[in-house]
Amino acid sequence: MGRCDAALRPLTGWSVREVLAGVEGEHPPVDRVDVVQPALFAMGVGLAAVWRSLGVEPAAVVGHSQGEVVAAVVSGALSLEQGALVVAARSQAVLACAGQGGMALIERPVAEVEERLAPFGEALSVAAVNTAGSTIISGEANAIEEIVAQLSAEGVYARKINVDYASHNAQMDPLLPGLAERFADLKPGGPEVAFYSTVTDEVVAGPELDGGYWCRNLRQPVRFDRALERL
Repeated sequence: MGRCDAALRPLTGWSVREVLAGVEGEHPPVDRVDVVQPALFAMGVGLAAVWRSLGVEPAAVVGHSQGEVVAAVVSGALSLEQGALVVAARSQAVLACAGQGGMALIERPVAEVEERLAPFGEALSVAAVNTAGSTIISGEANAIEEIVAQLSAEGVYARKINVDYASHNAQMDPLLPGLAERFADLKPGGPEVAFYSTVTDEVVAGPELDGGYWCRNLRQPVRFDRALERL
């Protein structure tokens, strides 16, 4: 956790360790996306280090959305400092979209969900396919409210996710050029642990996890279901 704090602090201007410990300090609100995502990153990397210290070594890694950054660091494809850059830059960019969108979980197969999204046009899109029967959508906040209400009234399990932005949706498009520029110098290495990608549906060799990959990771639907099938 100390190493994560040291890697993130120059990028964020605050201490992720203090945030996680509940220390009152000079940091933004703890529920803001540019605090939540670095904190999740640090916790993920820290937990993996704890498991390894106890002799638990992964045979493979897979991550969901920003969780792929943790997976890349744990696999050895990205250094801790590279991972910190990706997660800090991504969360800071997404902050600019806060208040403009939303996301929701729908416990239905993706094909059925896509049919239900059709009347909404470009307002909604599939953000992630978790399993064969669980799908996440994202898009305009009002449209999210409407479809969740519709499905809930029909007895379908649907609930809003506690975010006010729309990851893996066209709302992310304006952020991508700036992120590509910040990630231009990323030079990933070969992973020591197999990395199962939810973006490419493949086991990556390492060089694919460059700046362009992390832009796609933010914009494209998360195909967690396919990674699980490969695993």
